[in-house]
Amino acid sequence: MRRAVCPGSFDPITNGHLDIIERASQLYDVVHVAVLINKNKSGLFSVDERIALIEEVCEQYGNVQVESHHGLLVDFCRDRGIPAIVKGLRAVSDFDYELQMAQMNRGLTGVETLFVPTSPTYSFLSSTLVKEVASYGGDVSHLIPPAVHQRLIDRLAERAAG
Repeated sequence: MRRAVCPGSFDPITNGHLDIIERASQLYDVVHVAVLINKNKSGLFSVDERIALIEEVCEQYGNVQVESHHGLLVDFCRDRGIPAIVKGLRAVSDFDYELQMAQMNRGLTGVETLFVPTSPTYSFLSSTLVKEVASYGGDVSHLIPPAVHQRLIDRLAERAAG
């Protein structure tokens, strides 16, 4: 069985993330989406909320499993017998960082990293940018799945009121 992981913080999941996950789901029998936990960052959505959102928007693919992980991604891969990491690249600046990570991961455990160029439509897109634009009232509905958009608007309203 061919398996791969698509890692990230997914706070929140964007259409750019979905593009990479969908493409990976066509290449692999099982795609694990690893919501990586960084205790130094406080997310807009809790890890459990992110997992639920990803499961909802990825349900259509039928071969995506979502879970969280704290620690090294290669440990996640080793524990599950996953030989490949699939990463989207938006720009050359992504490549510089991701190449170093890929080389380190391969050196640590032999896990391979496959780079998938992001669709040009999403080459500028990041969760951080989506949150920032939405927090100022900008329309990000075309950048994130509808279910995620509604939850984002609700969460930002909660924070503004609270």
